[in-house]
Amino acid sequence: MEGYRRYAIYYAPDEGALGDFGKAWLGWDAEAGAPRAHPRLRGLPRPVEDLTEVPRKYGFHATVKAPFRLATGSDIGLLHASAVALSGQLRPVLIEGLRLSLLSGFLALTPRGDTRALAALAGSVVEALDGFRAPPTAADLARRNPDRLSARQRKLLEKWGYPYVMEEYRFHLTLTGPLKPPEAEATRMVLGPVLDPLIDRPIRIRSLCLFGEAEDGKFHNLHRYRLSG
Repeated sequence: MEGYRRYAIYYAPDEGALGDFGKAWLGWDAEAGAPRAHPRLRGLPRPVEDLTEVPRKYGFHATVKAPFRLATGSDIGLLHASAVALSGQLRPVLIEGLRLSLLSGFLALTPRGDTRALAALAGSVVEALDGFRAPPTAADLARRNPDRLSARQRKLLEKWGYPYVMEEYRFHLTLTGPLKPPEAEATRMVLGPVLDPLIDRPIRIRSLCLFGEAEDGKFHNLHRYRLSG
């Protein structure tokens, strides 16, 4: 677990059809730390490798605690031990399923139904592990485009290092980079029939994962924590 530039807590689907598709679609298996062959799907507006270039390095995931550098005086062993203890206190969350959505110009999978329990889970992780996060640099803050954020989001960015937490949290598994509207619609038409059998059913969020960013910028799934509270 040592030697990574940044760490993050993500949700990554358990082993199964949805997780397998996500790894292949993005072309990066964060668990194996290896590239995956893209699926061959007809009708896409651009090659899969172009559509997925932006999110590929992160792996198939939903952000819970955004990537951060370790604080001075902390280490990955302490973070891991705290995550183990925390996972024993947190309960799994059941969602009705997922839907294919367009978010700020990119396609992602978002939850169906009531998401309050999911937001509470994420908020608990953000707060409990925040002592391990080094303060963001001026460059870190600038990358979040604070001028485009609401006043509340700017306050959250200052407090937690990420603007989309607590009541602003929006669970999503990113599938593409930014797309023009015609590209987004064409991609949605292709992906919809493929994804519907995998996401139109209840999904239990029963684990969270520790990811690490390697020197080449790619993220690796370092450990899966089962929620057993």
